[in-house]
Amino acid sequence: MTEIGYVFLLLSVVFAAYSVVGSGFGKYLGIPELVKSARRAVYFTFVALLISTGILVAAFVLHDFSFRYVAGHSSNAMAPWLTWVAFYAGNEGSLLFIATVFNGLVVIAITRCAREAQEALPYTTAVLMAVVLFFVLVMALLANPFAELEIVPLDGQGINPLLTHPGMFFHPPMLMTGLIAVAIPFAFGIGYLLSGQTQDEWVEAARNWGLVVWTILTIGLLLGSWWAYTILGWGGYWAWDPVENAGLLPWLPLTAFIHSIIVQRRRGIFRMWNLALIITAWTLAMYGMFMNRGGSIPSVHSFAQSTLGWVFLGFLAMNLLASVIIFFLRSRDFRKPSSFESVLSREAAFLANNALFLLIALVVLWGVVFPLISEVFRGVTVTVGKPFYDVMAGPLFLSLILLMGIAPLLPWRKATPKYVLRGLIFPILVAGNVGFMCLLLGLRDLLPIISFSLSSFVAAGILREWVKGVISLRSRGVNIFVAFPKLIFSNRPRYGGYIAHIGIIVLALSVTGSSFYSIQKDIPLAVGERSTVEHYEIEYVSHQTEVKIDRIEQRARLNIYANAEQIDTLYPGYAFYPAHAMAATRAGIRSTVVEDL
Repeated sequence: MTEIGYVFLLLSVVFAAYSVVGSGFGKYLGIPELVKSARRAVYFTFVALLISTGILVAAFVLHDFSFRYVAGHSSNAMAPWLTWVAFYAGNEGSLLFIATVFNGLVVIAITRCAREAQEALPYTTAVLMAVVLFFVLVMALLANPFAELEIVPLDGQGINPLLTHPGMFFHPPMLMTGLIAVAIPFAFGIGYLLSGQTQDEWVEAARNWGLVVWTILTIGLLLGSWWAYTILGWGGYWAWDPVENAGLLPWLPLTAFIHSIIVQRRRGIFRMWNLALIITAWTLAMYGMFMNRGGSIPSVHSFAQSTLGWVFLGFLAMNLLASVIIFFLRSRDFRKPSSFESVLSREAAFLANNALFLLIALVVLWGVVFPLISEVFRGVTVTVGKPFYDVMAGPLFLSLILLMGIAPLLPWRKATPKYVLRGLIFPILVAGNVGFMCLLLGLRDLLPIISFSLSSFVAAGILREWVKGVISLRSRGVNIFVAFPKLIFSNRPRYGGYIAHIGIIVLALSVTGSSFYSIQKDIPLAVGERSTVEHYEIEYVSHQTEVKIDRIEQRARLNIYANAEQIDTLYPGYAFYPAHAMAATRAGIRSTVVEDL
């Protein structure tokens, strides 16, 4: 089986290489037959990778320890559901997962390509398949998931204990897919530059894929926060782990891009700026993959024993250099864009939005690489923690929320101060009342009051826009129950975007609440004892120890009381894995709409 898997991996190398060369040279030399043939090679590459993936998954399910990778990341004692996901728990398997999923997305991208981008599609295909080629070459030469053991062990080493969590089904696949998929809008941009086009032919395809990738990456980041909350004992939704930050880094310029591309569609400006944004997003996505492949910055997420990080760093450098050269060679060919008519305009607000996103990305990047810089220049590793990010990025995020409330209320091109003030009166009144209520309720910290007020400012502006739209439709005879859905679908980029803004508001409120009003206590308890935490009383009822083949599980039973009445029972604990000398914790969590215990 190992030989068959490796043969199909080698076939994917051949097909991917042919697709890159055939697409690029076929378009450049004007040979449509070669372009078509190269496009078919994309499909053959995907089929070969699917077969390789199926073989590796089957090896995990069947506990075939003749595979070096299977023996290193599974065991007979491992829970059956984990065998299905263990194949991307290590370096080699995750590379195969990324290559297969990305190739599948490439197939969708080229078959569903917008009509306007068809002219540049061969160059786009060449760029996309060059990324696939890099991954399959790395596997074929440096990280073969089908390497065979000469002596087959009776059992494997087992999966990393930190990965024995239901989140393993969702968080790693979403985050890996989100990072690699940034290459798709990037490829449409580079293909556009290589084709010699000068208008907005790439915009629709890049915008659609930008939204898809942004959604995947957002879900991946949120799932990572949830996972950290339940297993790593970080005490919250986030701890600024370097590799989680590596997922956040491309998300920031990508978010700027999906806002800025709207301006290009509407006004025909920001052409080079949008290309620069998507190049930045892809560069930071590759940097995230570099860190995840054993870069110099330690993290619970990185494959610490891998030396592939520097291979990815070299690929990043080549991509960045080639992109910058193409970008500057083509910059002189673009017609002079129209300029701003007023700073009181939606396009000016979007540009300010972009600047804030990039500033936050710069702060996060500096925090991520600072330990490495301090070690190189001072010989001491200085860790950058949560206080740095809170102080440096917090005010920038608050500024973004303020701008998120103002920008949608501004018109395109130009607005008068009177028009702007009229649109902002209601949100300002709501924000002022919320701030006043915070003071009445005894809140004295300035930042939470600002955060709550700004969040209500944005929500009030969105509500005002929705109500205005529904009233307008009602005046034209639209049924009241149909008016709101019709409003959303009548202008999805605008009214649908407000839904995403509501999500950001909820996140901002959650971050503020957990950052400023969480209560933490360390309390030693013996069986039968009770202790009080705020309005909860916690009773340590019993504990249980269970010895299993690969681990020793310790679990406590805690009864939770409120107002002298039992309201819940929690079972926190941990499992110690002797083979890994590592413990995986499980927090006992009681979640309600108001708070978590």
